[in-house]
Amino acid sequence: MDTPPESIELYCRAADEYKASDLILHVGEPPIVRVSGSVTPMEAPPLSLPDMMAFRAYCDVPKEATDHDASFVSAGGIRFRVNFHRQLGAEAAVLRRITGTPPDIDALGVPSGILKKMAGRRSGIIIVSGPTGSGKSTTLAALLEWVNKNMERHIITIEDPIEFVFHRDRSLFTQRAVGLDTPSFAEGLRRSLRQAPDIILVGEIRDALTASVALQAAETGHLVLTTLHASDVGEVLERLMAFFPAGEREGHLHVLSGQLLCVLCQKLLPGCDGGMVLACEYMTNEGFATEAIREGDISTLRDLLSTADEKESRDFLRSLHLLVSAGILSEEVALSAATHPAELRRKLRGIETGNFATRQNL
Repeated sequence: MDTPPESIELYCRAADEYKASDLILHVGEPPIVRVSGSVTPMEAPPLSLPDMMAFRAYCDVPKEATDHDASFVSAGGIRFRVNFHRQLGAEAAVLRRITGTPPDIDALGVPSGILKKMAGRRSGIIIVSGPTGSGKSTTLAALLEWVNKNMERHIITIEDPIEFVFHRDRSLFTQRAVGLDTPSFAEGLRRSLRQAPDIILVGEIRDALTASVALQAAETGHLVLTTLHASDVGEVLERLMAFFPAGEREGHLHVLSGQLLCVLCQKLLPGCDGGMVLACEYMTNEGFATEAIREGDISTLRDLLSTADEKESRDFLRSLHLLVSAGILSEEVALSAATHPAELRRKLRGIETGNFATRQNL
């Protein structure tokens, strides 16, 4: 099919006008948009099955596929990451809008100073974690764009699908899409070691093979940036440990303790001003943290986070506390996002929502 259905183009234009992060399509129902975290039906005709099937064909989705990731660029130049799937036996899709240009990393609310420092290393692993839609890819794209403007590097990205298209400034980019340019993350990562990279972005660690090759790449003098679905720093270590059989775990943890540079965990939460606010937990691999990683001691790692110097590490509890105290996040939202709400409530008791913290120093 040469062009997508007119209805899909209409929905995409409307989603852009709504400034929606997601466009949700179910056959037989009006489209739904996600705006500032909330889902709202659009005033538009229901999506027909012929239009959905035509959209699948336009995106080269195999006819037999029940779950498939693809990318789509509308006639208006709006880029989307698309997941085609089925629900209750009916065809469905979710389109995640992708900003064309990576944002300024200093404007995201992440610990940009730490990330920039680590991006200057010649080898090691940087992991960004969080649930789907928490901005992991955006953070890594912003970091790579900062590298592009400040360093001479050859950067290889392996993604499923490609989200941000980079244009050469001081760095050279080689961007590869899983399924189109390489069969898998692990194979693309393995082959990239022969393509003279300085930095390798692996869209996601999904299995033991990808994790193992990522460690190998860091050991052999490459900087690896990647994402993982995990809710906090402790769970990142748990997920990585779970990838490997018990007999191999000790060796992999030893390598990880030497190669891991930092972990950043993200949560996007509805703010008091109606926008979305980023809460972060982060840890740099230094001192006692290295030993805890080597031993796979998750309890000690979490204890270290709660008492660490905030210039190097910070847990979600302190981040949420600062955001509420600054009047950026409501106490209700913060408590709903906290791992231990009672502990956060105690920390907030007697503290006025004031101005001792600002967006800039969060």
